Amino acid sequence: MPCYRKETYEVAKGYIDHCIGVQRAPPSETVQIMCSLAKEMEKTYQHKLNSLLQNFISCCTPDYGVKLKRVMEEMVGDGILNWGRIVSLFTFTGLLAQELHSKGAGTDCSNKLADTIADYLGVEKAEWLAQNGGWDGFSKYFQNSKDSHSDSSMKTALFAAAGFGIAGLAILLVR
Repeated sequence: MPCYRKETYEVAKGYIDHCIGVQRAPPSETVQIMCSLAKEMEKTYQHKLNSLLQNFISCCTPDYGVKLKRVMEEMVGDGILNWGRIVSLFTFTGLLAQELHSKGAGTDCSNKLADTIADYLGVEKAEWLAQNGGWDGFSKYFQNSKDSHSDSSMKTALFAAAGFGIAGLAILLVR
């Protein structure tokens, strides 16, 4: 099985950098797709995500990576991982990075968030990534959906799947 940690880190870092306004070389196709999907998810779930974000920040110790890992585990606590939940995770993490950056957190914090995602998805969930074509599979999945003009039905399905992830996040933060 290929090692997905490095590639997952690059996707996470590219996305988080985009969220906090750090300019890098042109982003990969995967990062561009993630940015586009996450932006739409933010629009769809803006109020819910902002509320969850404030709860997350208020109940966390300064080590946001540990709490973020618990959130990821909770989001797939029912054993179901899908691209929608992954996009919701990236969306939430991007908002978290923006908030922390606005409060003076440096790039070390952003790197830690990217590391947390890479360790969880790229190592602990590597088998799932392999079964779903890795990050190339992510790009192909969303590119094929876009090419087949079923964009709105694909987004509906994606956001429905992500909604379960966001609900899991809400449950965790209420505890």
